[in-house]
Amino acid sequence: MMQDTDKIRILIVDDIPETRENLRKLLYFESDIEIVGTAANGREAIEQAQKLQPHITLMDINMPDMDGITASREIGRVAPACQVIMMSVQSEADYLRRSMLAGATDFLTKPFTSEELSSSIRRVYQMGASRRAAMPAAAPTAAPGAPAGAEAPARRERQGGKLLMIYSPKGGTGCSTVATNLAIALQQTTSKKIVLIDGSLQFGDLDVLLNLQAQRSIAEATAQVGEMDSMLLQALLSPHPSGIRVLTAPPAPEMAETIQTEDIKALFEFLFQEFDYLLLDTWSYLDDVVLAAMDLADRVLVVMTPEIPSIKSTKLFFEIAEALQFPLDRIDLILNMTLPREGIRAEQIEKSIRHPVLYQIPLEPRGMRLAVNQGVPLLMADPKHPLSAKFLELARQELSLLEPQPEAVAEDVSTVQPEERKRRPGGLFGRLKR
Repeated sequence: MMQDTDKIRILIVDDIPETRENLRKLLYFESDIEIVGTAANGREAIEQAQKLQPHITLMDINMPDMDGITASREIGRVAPACQVIMMSVQSEADYLRRSMLAGATDFLTKPFTSEELSSSIRRVYQMGASRRAAMPAAAPTAAPGAPAGAEAPARRERQGGKLLMIYSPKGGTGCSTVATNLAIALQQTTSKKIVLIDGSLQFGDLDVLLNLQAQRSIAEATAQVGEMDSMLLQALLSPHPSGIRVLTAPPAPEMAETIQTEDIKALFEFLFQEFDYLLLDTWSYLDDVVLAAMDLADRVLVVMTPEIPSIKSTKLFFEIAEALQFPLDRIDLILNMTLPREGIRAEQIEKSIRHPVLYQIPLEPRGMRLAVNQGVPLLMADPKHPLSAKFLELARQELSLLEPQPEAVAEDVSTVQPEERKRRPGGLFGRLKR
């Protein structure tokens, strides 16, 4: 293996010799890129990655013996610093989604130009700079033992707690406020173990909203996920007077680059065993961390406001979710900051987005602004406030979807209008498939 650390080391994996040669030619004149090896199938790719420790693997998705999806998972184990760019002649959404979940950083549809290929390589290489710097020198690992075509356990076979992901494709819709108050509402409603996680890795502010002086963050949790146990986890979480536990965002934006998707998923698998309900507050960017969290989530709460920019972004999100074949019946649309007799109505939004609004939260700027500036969620600052009652109702709504069996919880669904209840899973959702 070449020792020139100034060059980006590339491993090419494709079962067609002519394609491997064409990729060589496309990169021949790139002075900062070096091809250190090639492989004709997934198994050979894993062996080469373990031996060569390349920076980037160009991986064809469809190959005999072992496909690129399975090989990418194993390469992430035997060559942790290596990033994968998946290649395919097909651009179907399912290929894209499976590639991301397998750990691929980028996806190229064949045929592509030399400029497209080199730009992707350099972009992915820069994205992995912090990751490589944080890793020790690569050491040989045991040969992979997973059988060909082995898949990770399906999400629905997971045992333990339930995950609610709070997301908005548009900033400023009140996601974090909804997340904090909903977490406390769930704790008050169920008295179960609740953990609130700040997934806005660069600019998270749950610590400010909850007036926490956190000593540890999700960056330390993911860095130590391999040694995680109950005692270490409790030391990493911040207790809140409401009774919930909080895992805050990194204190500096650049620390977000050290957090890898696989570590996030491993951390969540541990949290599922320790808590009854996990609430994840996310940022608006649909990166691999957010997509992986969506795949793990039992419910995705999409928060929007009755304004044209928010409606446009939310509609685009649903189009992406549909294209990725994400189950739309796991998405709950929350309309925040509504005014009873002004602005765009919920029915108009439903017609535009083709998805029912599960719940509406009215605009109450004075009380909410005071709660935010004091670092005390409204549900605690003023439990008798009408908006506090709304968050408790939302918690019961979500419980009715997460735990539909208990009779006491099912009765709370009666607060929903019959026409809204009729549009829930099984009706409109089934017709949204293209």
